[in-house]
Amino acid sequence: MVRYKGLGAVPTSGIAKRGGPMAPLGGDPRLVLLFSGKRKSGKDFVTEALQSRLGADVCAILRLSGPLKEQYAQEHGLNFQRLLDASTYKEAYRRDMIRWGEEKRQADPGFFCRKIVEGVSQPVWLVSDTRRVSDIQWFQEAYGAMMQTVRVVALEQSRQQRGWVFTPGVDDAESECGLDNFGGFDWVIENHGDEQRLEEQLENLIEFIHSRL
Repeated sequence: MVRYKGLGAVPTSGIAKRGGPMAPLGGDPRLVLLFSGKRKSGKDFVTEALQSRLGADVCAILRLSGPLKEQYAQEHGLNFQRLLDASTYKEAYRRDMIRWGEEKRQADPGFFCRKIVEGVSQPVWLVSDTRRVSDIQWFQEAYGAMMQTVRVVALEQSRQQRGWVFTPGVDDAESECGLDNFGGFDWVIENHGDEQRLEEQLENLIEFIHSRL
């Protein structure tokens, strides 16, 4: 059993251990930030803003949905590149991708986590779409004190202005709600539409990131 912030004691079975047979194949990061938040909360916007200021040579954005969509596209004969963007093409398959991804995670909770860290050499990793407690557990076990969690929040009105519409089977699924009751986020970024407030929060986070380099 391992005790995680916000989780209490949880079993370690199925979680990769550093140096063990399921250990990550990436480099040794100085900092791993796990970003989470609801659809249209601005997770991608925040991580891309951070990368643009830190530089792509220092900071890598890792997306758990990347290998999921790639393998889903291969198995179902779909266009992988079109599944990556915010298109109606992706939305048409979102619900079935969620179901398929859950089946993969149930068989191997660290499957997609291991995929995204392979070959990454930058010292700062931003995982832009953390969705489940099992994701946090895997990175905590693999990278320990180098890992911190960041929750991006936005008012429902702000999300609607960005195009969010409640979709049954998506917005009430674990992929959207899996971290609703996680009580131990290290950082909370408020992205309600106040650009000055967001800028202040990003500056604080960047200052922290520099302290780890």
